[in-house]
Amino acid sequence: MSTKKILVTGGAGFLGSHLCERLLANKHEVLCVDNCFTGNKKNIVHLLNNPHFEFIRHDVTFPLYLEVDEIYNLACPASPVHYQYDPVQTTKTSVHGAINMLGLAKRCKAKIFQASTSEVYGDPSVHPQKEDYWGNVNPIGIRACYDEGKRCAETLFFDYHRQHNLNIRVARIFNTYGPRMLPNDGRVVSNFIVQALENKDITIYGDGSQTRSFCYVDDLITAFISFMDMKENFPGPINLGNPVEFTILELANIVKELTKSQSKIILKPLPQDDPRQRQPDISLAKEKLNWEPKIHLKEGLLKTIAYFSKRD
Repeated sequence: MSTKKILVTGGAGFLGSHLCERLLANKHEVLCVDNCFTGNKKNIVHLLNNPHFEFIRHDVTFPLYLEVDEIYNLACPASPVHYQYDPVQTTKTSVHGAINMLGLAKRCKAKIFQASTSEVYGDPSVHPQKEDYWGNVNPIGIRACYDEGKRCAETLFFDYHRQHNLNIRVARIFNTYGPRMLPNDGRVVSNFIVQALENKDITIYGDGSQTRSFCYVDDLITAFISFMDMKENFPGPINLGNPVEFTILELANIVKELTKSQSKIILKPLPQDDPRQRQPDISLAKEKLNWEPKIHLKEGLLKTIAYFSKRD
């Protein structure tokens, strides 16, 4: 395997830090870029002494001038708490960030990966979701800054591909969990684990019958790298996630059981535009990447619980 110089935007975040780690293990040079809004240097501190790793504090809404072989564009707050904090900046990060990274890829003739999201499907009227489904998104709702920002980023990627023959990869990521998630990001797995470890009430929004599919981070990173390394010039989009569906109530009970928590489960009203069902059809990932998740929910949750138990 030849050594490549690889840029990871959002590289100090949850997914980005795991990706940087794996790319270094594969003997590549890694440039990690993050403005540390939701990323954290603690996630990459163990990599800073590696001579093949470099950290640059930078906001992707501004251009970046580097020489690289590949780009993974992961920069964007990905949980409702954080992307709704400054919705205009969230849209800018998705759109201006995509323009800047695509411009860099065009100049360097680099292959570029876009971390898109299952949120492009909105509150889906088709279940499970396949890549040819156009989605059901509220363009003026409180989640639109993220949903529409990511949809526009996909548009830009495919237009650069058609207009400039850029080598792109667009992945639509479904719920992913694991060590280095932020405890305050409002995501269901981290919420439940933090509440359970502190024996606080476990808060379910809605009646708990809404479903999610949970992919452990190591499985997802394997898919990212397989997608980038595939010989075929296949741009995507491709769904990456775990097709095994759980209700939110089932997840709460599993977390309670694994943490041996005394927490009570309480119900609160469902937020606006929160999807009722979210499950990927990963037939394309199986066919093109020979990939499907290997780590079962309980196994992944135990690793995530261990991380949160030790976190200061």
